[in-house]
Amino acid sequence: MVTVVFGARGNVGRHVAAGLLAAGEQVRAISRTPAAGLPPGLETATADLARPETLPAALDGADKAFLYGMLDPEKPYDIEKVTAAATAAGIRQVVLLSSVSVLDPDADHLVPRLNRTIERAVQRSGMDWTFLRPGTFAANTRTWWAESIRTDNVVRLPYPLAQSAPVPEKDIAALAVTALTEPGHSHQAYTVYGAGSLTLRRQVEHIGEAIGRRIRIEHISDKQARAEISRTWPPVIAEAIVNQWAAADGVPATTSAIVGKITGAPGQTYAQWAADHADDFR
Repeated sequence: MVTVVFGARGNVGRHVAAGLLAAGEQVRAISRTPAAGLPPGLETATADLARPETLPAALDGADKAFLYGMLDPEKPYDIEKVTAAATAAGIRQVVLLSSVSVLDPDADHLVPRLNRTIERAVQRSGMDWTFLRPGTFAANTRTWWAESIRTDNVVRLPYPLAQSAPVPEKDIAALAVTALTEPGHSHQAYTVYGAGSLTLRRQVEHIGEAIGRRIRIEHISDKQARAEISRTWPPVIAEAIVNQWAAADGVPATTSAIVGKITGAPGQTYAQWAADHADDFR
């Protein structure tokens, strides 16, 4: 049978597709536009979660799916129509990439609300489910800082001593692959943090070590930080990120060893992630 991977060109989805293929699974990689740059041997298809009429063909003959939650509130989709299409096609198991923000009862902005809605709809669908709820993606630091490092060799921060535990996308993907290929993960929700708590300053230092040069840190105001992040992220997310940094200033972040516990292989450190992605910052 076939496992359908939505968002197969994304930071996590591409690793899920490659991991399933390496595990001997038959994989159909789904993207909104014709797929390129994916591993050879993958069956590919074009579909869009926001366009339910494209889903039946993408899901035909499949029995498992990797689905992403509402990672970008500017690109919404109707989860009820998605689960209806999945169950009609015979999908019996879904692994959902959700967000740790769903666990915060005081988080009432758009992202946790939308992801809670998606989780509840998947639970009601009758399909076996596994939820992955990661904290801050390591890949976010590439989005935030790569351009300024490449052009000015600087990272501008309001709270250099704010701490986080970035989660490498390969670790999230490894959890998804395990849940889709091994028993014991039905109706489980895994909260995923990185293995180490690091200040933003130390994260920048790890990038500098990976690219072989010292990166300057420039202090900026909260308002300036929100404006910078809003160049690539919706303002509501930029606001949440800066507020999160303010709350984490000098405060050790929660870490976890869930990746090693579930997959049997230790999670990547942020330093290893930075080394893997050094070319993105040069």
